[in-house]
Amino acid sequence: MNSKNDELEHTEQPGHAKSLFTGLVIGGLVGAGTVLLFAPQAGEKTRAELREGAEHLRDQTSETVKGAISQVKSRANLIKADVQIKAEDLQHQGKDLIARQLERLSEAAEAGKQAIQNS
Repeated sequence: MNSKNDELEHTEQPGHAKSLFTGLVIGGLVGAGTVLLFAPQAGEKTRAELREGAEHLRDQTSETVKGAISQVKSRANLIKADVQIKAEDLQHQGKDLIARQLERLSEAAEAGKQAIQNS
């Protein structure tokens, strides 16, 4: 029992109460400062950050889409030019083929004419 009385006397001393109160005040101030530092930000600020993030994402997406469209147009133009070149080549080959066939037909007609005259 003697030790319990010593504890009671020790806690009842005025200097000890003052130290305890000072510790509580300092701890409370440190806790309040910590809460202010780590507390969630205001809704308005959060909405502003979300809006800015969405605008950045929209701009980035827009640039990416524009770049992709530009690449597609460029490749389409290259393909179009390639198809036009191939079509012109085929057209020339067709004209050459027709010219050769007409020449053969003309030669055959001339040979037939000669054969008729000689007979």
